[in-house]
Amino acid sequence: MIGFEYYNPAKIIFGEGSEKKIKDLLESYNVKSLLLVYSGDFVKTLGIFDVIADAVGELGIGFIENGEVTPNPSIDLVRSLVEEGRKKDVDFVLAVGGGSSIDTAKAVALGIPYEGDVWDFFEKGVSPSKVLPVGVIATTASSGSETSNCAILSNGQWKLGFEDDRIIPKFAIMNPAFTAGLPSYQTFAGTADVLSHLLERYFSDERNSDTTDYLIEGAVKALLLNTERLLKDQKDINARGEIQWLASVAYNNFLDAGRRADWGSHRIEHELSAQYNITHGEGMAVVMTAWIRYVADIKPWRPALLATRVFGVDAFDHDERERALILADRLEDLFRKTGLKTRLHELGIDDRDFDVMAERATRNGSVGHYEPLDKEAFKKVLTLAL
Repeated sequence: MIGFEYYNPAKIIFGEGSEKKIKDLLESYNVKSLLLVYSGDFVKTLGIFDVIADAVGELGIGFIENGEVTPNPSIDLVRSLVEEGRKKDVDFVLAVGGGSSIDTAKAVALGIPYEGDVWDFFEKGVSPSKVLPVGVIATTASSGSETSNCAILSNGQWKLGFEDDRIIPKFAIMNPAFTAGLPSYQTFAGTADVLSHLLERYFSDERNSDTTDYLIEGAVKALLLNTERLLKDQKDINARGEIQWLASVAYNNFLDAGRRADWGSHRIEHELSAQYNITHGEGMAVVMTAWIRYVADIKPWRPALLATRVFGVDAFDHDERERALILADRLEDLFRKTGLKTRLHELGIDDRDFDVMAERATRNGSVGHYEPLDKEAFKKVLTLAL
């Protein structure tokens, strides 16, 4: 078990009607000028917009809004919002939605006080001297960005992340009822995203981190159980609540304690979604199973352990390689059952851009920690995903 530091100050307000706490929360942060960031009309149809508008009106807070966020959020919108936020003296950014809206809000919170271009944080790793506070009303169960220290942005065919504890949201409001109207595809792309975050943390080369191992295994079991419940009834509010909470648990870094997570599969998917603008959760369903099949021939012990402890694959009847491959098959079956594609060719993707993506991803060296991937290994995983 390796040494670690854990810090996460996000306040979580969970449950039915939790959005009604927004007035008290904004008042506690002495907000004077609020920027609301979201995507589409759902904020208004769910009644969230009215709750926010009433709160800022009663508190006399300046208020501007933007509902133009798209999946795989772009630096262009962030730059525009930074400029507008400066003109309006914005001192608090509120995101409503999923990971795209939240990461946009985080980037804007970085950019408004910064004199340079906000992309500097993502491309050059500039350390911010000041960050505006961010709050979140989560309406999906997927990215977990509502309590994380990370933001992901796209700039053309570059999709990069930035991590800093100062962009952890001050609060995250989670009302599972807001996720009940999500289309089936978005619901299960979300569960795949949550699972990928758990697996990235599980696939560590640290052999002595039993507490975190069992916590992750328990979280995976809870996710599988509640995914099955949603397959039977997508209006099951208890299952949606469990998965929304799991999304945060999977990505708030608590499950990194005592170990170093992998994240190689995410680097592969980020290249795919930058190149082809695919949905991240579905992309992870494709990549994660291919990655497991790749490491089955090189370093199978971690996937094999998960196969035995979570899926009950007998270690007496199957060696580590066989158990790892069975795990990949079980996961692919699960993803297909939820209606997701699991192969690149199903997404209309062939191997023509493999070199470009691999070169871009490994420009600063290998990616991933459990089994580092150089350019050639990166392409091998992509080939297995075809």
